[in-house]
Amino acid sequence: MSGGPSMWWCRHPRRTEPKAAPMTEFHPVPEPRGTLTHVNCVVSAPLGYRPLHLDLHVPPGDGPFPVVLWIHGGGWMTGSRVWTVDQRFHERMVARGYAVADVDYRLAMEATWPAQQADVDAAVRWLRHHATALRLDPDRFAVLGESAGGQIAAVAALTGTGDTAIQAAIIWYGPADLAGLRRQEDPLEFPAILLGGPVAERQAVARLASPLHNVHRAAPPFLLVHGTEDEIVPFAEAAGFAGALRAQGVRCDVIPVQGARHVFAGAAVEVGTLTEAGADFLDDVLGR
Repeated sequence: MSGGPSMWWCRHPRRTEPKAAPMTEFHPVPEPRGTLTHVNCVVSAPLGYRPLHLDLHVPPGDGPFPVVLWIHGGGWMTGSRVWTVDQRFHERMVARGYAVADVDYRLAMEATWPAQQADVDAAVRWLRHHATALRLDPDRFAVLGESAGGQIAAVAALTGTGDTAIQAAIIWYGPADLAGLRRQEDPLEFPAILLGGPVAERQAVARLASPLHNVHRAAPPFLLVHGTEDEIVPFAEAAGFAGALRAQGVRCDVIPVQGARHVFAGAAVEVGTLTEAGADFLDDVLGR
């Protein structure tokens, strides 16, 4: 989950009285991923932490293919690289000629910011280093992040240079300004856990972690896809971020998803059409 300056988000649970133990809930058996070509690739091993992996889906053929790094959401507290909003996301992107890398990053209870940025940068470096062997085009790297992953993806796109450079970014309902959140004194709100303390006390770090405060005129093109009724990250946050990018002369397309709440709940369109719209954007800006 994610949040914006005019609302609040999920909070770390406070238990005030004993509760009965919940029934065990089992996650479903994962669907086979027929597009998967390289699984559990170790891209970095931060000292004192678990190794970080990615899974890679590459179209058939000689390539080289542009690659999209998928960065999952979950409020920086939950989630996995195998989580997707569109259940046919990989199939659609591979059919359009894009490789997809599902990227790991450390969650907020494992490490505070900027560990997550470092983890995505490590994945970009690894993919670019092995681009020839993996049939990838090192000059056409894009990120696509949703919710909290959208914040991470946007910062990666705005700060990457050299071997971490990103040429295009698609953000699904991601927060843009962590420094401007309400409830800045609460240490148990998820952004506070990400930042290592209450937002009010971590303003410098919050600005470094905020896409809005990293905008510059050399940034790559952006596509923002955001529900107009998002109750977690208000649509106004996407509009403000788009305005800041455009003020610097950076291309920023916006797709308002009418009636959609967070994670596109209640959208009048099928989520696959939004994946396809992202592929159309990448076709345009990456010169396919």
